[in-house]
Amino acid sequence: MTVQEIIVEKLNTLPLEKQQEVLDFVEFLQAQMRKRDLPSENEGQPVSVLTVAEKFIGCVEGPGDLSTNKKYMEGYGY
Repeated sequence: MTVQEIIVEKLNTLPLEKQQEVLDFVEFLQAQMRKRDLPSENEGQPVSVLTVAEKFIGCVEGPGDLSTNKKYMEGYGY
């Protein structure tokens, strides 16, 4: 009998609640494997905040120069 057949046979003896727990555990193991298998772009190298946030630059509409409303910043040390 293969490992897969043994697992299925034993799984069928469990109540539905426990079968759901087994499924949750299998999905957890799969997520762990995916996380481990994903190569890190700059593994071990320091990365700047700008580099990480680069994909978000320009995704929000607003004034290009935030210094246009200088009165807004009064009282904040500027």
